[in-house]
Amino acid sequence: MNRSVASKLTFEEADDHVTFYNDKTPIERLNYVCDIINSIYNSSPDQKVDRTIISSRKHAESI
Repeated sequence: MNRSVASKLTFEEADDHVTFYNDKTPIERLNYVCDIINSIYNSSPDQKVDRTIISSRKHAESI
């Protein structure tokens, strides 16, 4: 097992997501967000968004 990947933290340290981003610039924060989104959707920044998955329509007018 590669022990450099995981580390022991207390619950408070693991739950504290804010302090990591406090010293980052807005551009660095956006880069982290893009990386997280790309990992969730298994995509890359080079891929074009598949807009055929999502459809939108207006609600039927109520009388």
